[in-house]
Amino acid sequence: MGSLLEVRNLTIDYATRGSESFRAVDDLSFHVEAGEVVGLMGESGCGKSSIALALLGLLPRKTAKISGSVFLAGRELLGMNEKELQKLRGSEISLIFQEPEIALSPMMRVGEQIAEVIHAHRRWNWKRCRSEAAQLLERVGLEPAVRIFDSYPHQLSGGQRQRIVLAQAISCKPALLVADEPTASLDVESQNEFISLLRNLRNETGLSILLISHSPALQARLADRLLVIRNGQIIESGSFERLFENPAHDYTRLMLRRKKWPANTTSGHTDLEFEEQFTR
Repeated sequence: MGSLLEVRNLTIDYATRGSESFRAVDDLSFHVEAGEVVGLMGESGCGKSSIALALLGLLPRKTAKISGSVFLAGRELLGMNEKELQKLRGSEISLIFQEPEIALSPMMRVGEQIAEVIHAHRRWNWKRCRSEAAQLLERVGLEPAVRIFDSYPHQLSGGQRQRIVLAQAISCKPALLVADEPTASLDVESQNEFISLLRNLRNETGLSILLISHSPALQARLADRLLVIRNGQIIESGSFERLFENPAHDYTRLMLRRKKWPANTTSGHTDLEFEEQFTR
């Protein structure tokens, strides 16, 4: 139980029509150490996002049947009620989505939205919460903080909105950040800046990150250890370099060495440059 996050035999079944069900995650076990970045990588539909939502207790209880165990700092999360989970979300474990619009209200100024997260967990007065929110804006590289604080989400770029979501996520200093395809909706320049920001936050604070992405370039730049998932199961794990150079499964080889890379690759490099970096 020494790991920050310990997932044991996690299984997720979704109810379908009639008495049938669909198994999205199948007896999956892994861990994340304090200060470690662990990458979950697989194609769309392999169960990555279901894992993220299950960790924070965000799956619909009527349609999702979950079994197994999820321990965060030694405490079992799967048996907690909603009130208990609300205390943990944001303060000890946070989630950022691919689309920042999911987390941001279009009717509120972004600084106030960050301050609300702080107030919900810290119970500080509003002046102190707003001051802390402004400092967080500067920490995630959004300046001038005063102008950004008073902006509405639609007045900011996609990269700026994603930084706002990150500021919300780290506002109460959680031990674990779950990042679900955090750069997929960003352009190349914004992706590179966001990756650098995550790396710096990890190095400065010791933040642990569960990085969920199908992008080999993103995983190569951030993950200390990579878990390759197929059909809800981990089929291979190890450092990116080892899996890239000597994969045990054809699926891993296909994921990491595919010839057609996305046009908005997070590395900012060409396919050839990336291949040369990891091929002897």
